[in-house]
Parts: sequence; structure tokens; C-alpha cells
Amino acid sequence: MAFRYSTVFVAIAEGQGHNLSAFYQALFNQRPAIDIPQVYTEFELLGARLGIFKPKATHLGEFAAPSSGGMSLCLEVENLEAAIAHLNELGYPPPGQIQQVSHGREIYAYDPCGNRLILHESKQ
Repeated sequence: MAFRYSTVFVAIAEGQGHNLSAFYQALFNQRPAIDIPQVYTEFELLGARLGIFKPKATHLGEFAAPSSGGMSLCLEVENLEAAIAHLNELGYPPPGQIQQVSHGREIYAYDPCGNRLILHESKQ
């Protein structure tokens, strides 16, 4: 019998001194579906879910990587310039320039904990 997953979602560990729940609430312009203060927050996004959790003190080192490595949270947007303006308003401007890629245009940005976001606008 093949094993089947019932749900797959992305979860991000929130570093000390950061408020990822507030950042993503402002970024997505919506309240979380689940909010357990100082423990867990979850957003439901167009068939996907983003969970944000506070690691236990005994596991903090595991989630303290200086970058997000190969993992990225990819967000497809209708208007890349508007998305960049929104990040600027939140105080987290993308550090680079818009890149032309085979599938459209994209830019890298980072949340308050340094997790990579890829904002992508498809070719019209």
C-alpha cells in the first residue's frame, strides 16, 4: 500500500526578537486562521498553508541558520512593482533588482528572520 500525505505545508521557525506573525499578516493582508500567541500561527493561502512556530528553547540552535539555504517561500504576484512597494512599506525592501527569467520577472526579498521570499510575476 502506498503512503499518502493528507496535508503538506510550509512552516517557518520564528527567531528571537522577531515577529513573523505580524510581518506575514501585513504582507498577506489577512488575519491568521490559527493564532496561539507565542506558540503557533497559521495562514491559509489559496490552497496552501504557512505555519509559523516558536521553537522550544532546547531547539533554538537548529533554527538559527544565517540564511534559508535552498528553501524559499515563493509568492506569485500580479504586479511585481506593487508587491515591492508593499515590502518597502513594511520596512523590508528587496536588496537586489528585478530579474528577467525564462518564466517572467522575479525579485528576492527576506522576512524579518532572513527567510528568503521569491516574488514572481509570470509572463503575460
